[in-house]
Amino acid sequence: MSTGIKDGNISLNSVFYVTLSPAEVAANTAAEETFTVSGLKVNDHVSVNKPTSQAGLGVVGARVSAADTLAINFGNFTSNAITPTAAENYTVLVSRPESLSSGIKS
Repeated sequence: MSTGIKDGNISLNSVFYVTLSPAEVAANTAAEETFTVSGLKVNDHVSVNKPTSQAGLGVVGARVSAADTLAINFGNFTSNAITPTAAENYTVLVSRPESLSSGIKS
């Protein structure tokens, strides 16, 4: 039996840098912050890499929340507020599907 992914083609794979200065993240929480990034589309899949490490802080998710809007979820795993380093060049990988499907076909 063969299996395949229905309509699984990628029409765009792009990597770029965006300079961000995120706001403070409260202690023991996760917070989503949005940034304007021209060209993003709602169904794009994004992966984000923060260029430096900060103890207790992590990028725990990313998505395109609206056209031209990158949403990054920061997790703070400490008992103190943390402000991510300002003006850093985050790496963003964007994968844009050719079309969306309802799942895998067999």
